Amino acid sequence: MLRHLYSLSLYVLLPLLLLYFWWRSRKDPAYRQRLAERFGFGLARQLQRSGGIVVHAVSVGEVIAAIPMIHQLQQQYPDKPITVTCTTPTGSATIQSRLGSGVQHCYLPLDYPGAVRRFLKALQPELLVILETELWPNLLQSCARRAIPVVVVNARLSARSARGYRRFAAFTRPLLQHIKLLLAQDRASARRFRALGYQGDLQVTGNLKFELAVPATTGDLLARFKPAFAGRIVWVAASTHAGEDEQLLAMYPRLKQQFPELLLLLVPRHPERFEQVAGLVAQAGLSLWRRSSIALSDTSTPVPVLKSDIVLGDSMGELLAWYQLADLVFIGGSLIKRGGHNPLEAICFGKAVQSGPWFFNFNDVYRQLQQQQAVTLVADSNELAESTRRLLTDTAGRQAQGKRGHTFFLQQQGAMSRTVRAIDTLVMGTMMQSSMQQEQDYQVKQQGNAIYWFEPAFFQDISAEHFQSHWWQQQQAVIGSSAGRNTAYFVRHQQHNLVLRHYYRGGLVGKVLHDQFLMQPVQTSRAMQEYQLLSWMRQQGLAVPRPVAASYQRSGLIYRADLLIELIPDSKDLAAILQQRALSGSEWQAVGAAIAQMHQLGVYHSDLNCRNILLDGTGKVWLIDFDKCERRSMAAWTTQNLDRLLRSFNKEKGKLNPFFWQESDWQQLQTGYQQQLQEQSSAA
Repeated sequence: MLRHLYSLSLYVLLPLLLLYFWWRSRKDPAYRQRLAERFGFGLARQLQRSGGIVVHAVSVGEVIAAIPMIHQLQQQYPDKPITVTCTTPTGSATIQSRLGSGVQHCYLPLDYPGAVRRFLKALQPELLVILETELWPNLLQSCARRAIPVVVVNARLSARSARGYRRFAAFTRPLLQHIKLLLAQDRASARRFRALGYQGDLQVTGNLKFELAVPATTGDLLARFKPAFAGRIVWVAASTHAGEDEQLLAMYPRLKQQFPELLLLLVPRHPERFEQVAGLVAQAGLSLWRRSSIALSDTSTPVPVLKSDIVLGDSMGELLAWYQLADLVFIGGSLIKRGGHNPLEAICFGKAVQSGPWFFNFNDVYRQLQQQQAVTLVADSNELAESTRRLLTDTAGRQAQGKRGHTFFLQQQGAMSRTVRAIDTLVMGTMMQSSMQQEQDYQVKQQGNAIYWFEPAFFQDISAEHFQSHWWQQQQAVIGSSAGRNTAYFVRHQQHNLVLRHYYRGGLVGKVLHDQFLMQPVQTSRAMQEYQLLSWMRQQGLAVPRPVAASYQRSGLIYRADLLIELIPDSKDLAAILQQRALSGSEWQAVGAAIAQMHQLGVYHSDLNCRNILLDGTGKVWLIDFDKCERRSMAAWTTQNLDRLLRSFNKEKGKLNPFFWQESDWQQLQTGYQQQLQEQSSAA
């Protein structure tokens, strides 16, 4: 009865809800777009695949927190489509920019019974994963009727929210019973959920917001913008709201008298306020440079050296780059009664953080940071100005605060692996756990800031020297090298021939950071990801190199990585072979079949080219170099993979003479590819 009354009230409030969307759309047109999605219409035509996993993250903060988990779910379930939903336009923009075509995306419909039915009928999910406590009665009830398990991850329940739920215990208690698995951020939240009557599987897995995934584009942005900020003291005011920008602009001239090089970088929380904030800067008589003055896609126009007083970060998805450029960070939504925003993204980069008194949305995090002396809390704008003056004067103290925050951040990690492991147990049971144990047939060693994986069949013990080319040279064990973009060394270890490869960055960012990667969990680091993928592919019968050891060396906010693999004996890559002779039709067909086998297993090769395909002395085809590769659901990327390979043949033909390659060879390769697909289809 209570749920029916709830649904009736939603219908009564529908005119007000539509009026709200219209009011918000005056400043942000996205609020009046895609309205059909919000009522569950047209989803069957919009989404390519049904089934799989739906992950719901309400807005930007939840989406960013979910990204590492989503990437891991894609690795665990490459054959299942993953659909990511949200409720805000900014959340939608973040999903599309950070996850792209790797996932399906739509808005979660409003909690009307008909809208929810249409949504579930179109998607037919096998599992619904909800971040935090975005619990909608009709959605949960409908999932229960269809036997769709619901998992709530990163669940947080403050004492204040728990009191509110208790007032409606007759309504909330049955609601909670529709949740199959509840993964809480902390023990206090877990106790409160139990007190509210939740009787299902409940685990404390930690806070996913400590598992920050830094987008690859962030490094490019950093390399491009860093010279423009040279010589400036950068004070980033992030996620600001109306009422805060005015206070920050008022205190800026006073601070600049003491710090002439001070640059205030304002990043409003909502894009519809960009023009308003630009107007406030003009009214204050301050000079302004807008990020939007250079198009996102324009990489040729140099960023001018910034001489202005204020920079307006009027772009989406670039806050992490601004944090890395900052000397000091103020987290908005806290000088007004908005409740504050997530400070962890700034703390991840070792930045000293300030907040106003209103941070109740992240109360537990701020209190923990306060205990670690890793945040500066102020009561009002006057105290904010004074704390800014003090922190900018005391460089050593400011850096020490940032270091304490960063240390705390590292100590809290592990939530993502615990969360995915719990979901695995729910979805796949003991069979999946047994399979995972079989795949992870390696030993782990930790030594200081370094972590090593290695196969006992190759190494009884391992250390940093095994990943250093000069050490192998001292042992007179280097038997050759491969000169590509970066050198790989062939080394002799006991009776084994191995390849040692150090990981380097490419492109513009590689000129700045070279071999330094922004810190991330060990399991998802470059070397360990390739190690796991190679091990799995070998178990599936693919001809790929055997991984024998991997290295993850952390230093501050970055890590470096190395990989040792078994050398494929008596082999050459196709580019080298084609400089000496043409391949036979059967050889080309074998190449096509090997690529088809890889694609059938859902393996995406990010750099499929003629130098990453080998033939050994017996004519066997080997595929190599799986850095930044991953398991995916079958989709259009397979065609894109082949197109990339074709371009590489044409490119080498234009560079090398002789080069025994012609268009008819590609037809033979395609024949082998299609025959392999048909054989697999017939066998199925």
